[in-house]
Amino acid sequence: MLNDTLAGGGAPAGDTGTLIKDTTTASFRQDVLAESMHRPVLVDFWAPWCGPCKQLTPVLEKVVREAAGAVALVKMNIDEHPSIAGQLGIQSIPAVIVFQKGQPVDGFMGAVPESQIKELIGRVAGPQQDPLEAALADAAALIEEGDLAGAAEIYAAVLEQQPDNVTALAGLAKMQLDAGEIENAKRVLAMVPEAKAGDPALAGIRAALELAEQAASLGDLAGVQREVEANPDAHQARFDLALGLAARGERGQAVDHLIELRRRDKDWNDDGARKQLLQFFEAWGVMDPDTIRGRRKLSALLFS
Repeated sequence: MLNDTLAGGGAPAGDTGTLIKDTTTASFRQDVLAESMHRPVLVDFWAPWCGPCKQLTPVLEKVVREAAGAVALVKMNIDEHPSIAGQLGIQSIPAVIVFQKGQPVDGFMGAVPESQIKELIGRVAGPQQDPLEAALADAAALIEEGDLAGAAEIYAAVLEQQPDNVTALAGLAKMQLDAGEIENAKRVLAMVPEAKAGDPALAGIRAALELAEQAASLGDLAGVQREVEANPDAHQARFDLALGLAARGERGQAVDHLIELRRRDKDWNDDGARKQLLQFFEAWGVMDPDTIRGRRKLSALLFS
């Protein structure tokens, strides 16, 4: 299902098999009116003897699949089920009527070209998101929900179709890094083509990887913490402690130690405390709550 959706050939999750269907008079209310409360539904009124219908229907199916779930297509054979077409005043076929929120809102008669069908879908469904972009957004949402396996599956599917997709590679690398697999994260990043090595989407994961490698070289933090407690001006020890705390997820304490280091000696290691804070913020992401809090603290220090 995932690969079909990325290819523009499937409905959204949970809608497999309902994107294109045939309907009857009895099921019209559910298939069309109820479904149109969630997304626009194109109803294709046709008959087996209708030559233009045979030309139009495959084009309709193609365009609806390409819309990747933004609209649905329901086909109604008027020879077998004539009453709905009669109620709508349809006198010739092929005829396509669009239902939205339970009401007919748009449509056309005749075997129109593909471009006109796309214009119709654009009017009723609005701008369509690229399927790959939609899949990547889904992966990010799954990560937020803690479904790492689901996110990894989406990233893998994206990379099958676009092996140099930087967003997917960065996402996979971050998942490896979050799992403590530094070497695996580096291997994923090595898949980024040289031409895309400077892509902004990679900045955060590269910064996070560098921090992880620095923290891995520190060893046990207990001794470092005792050194800072015994001598608050042990700047290198405080700096190392901040790196280790950040690697353990104790971001607030890491920021506080670097703020304190900057307060005690702003020139230490060529303004190293401030620079390290900026690397933290880049690794965590601009909208991360810890980044926002950290930037506020740094600004308060710099402009006090």
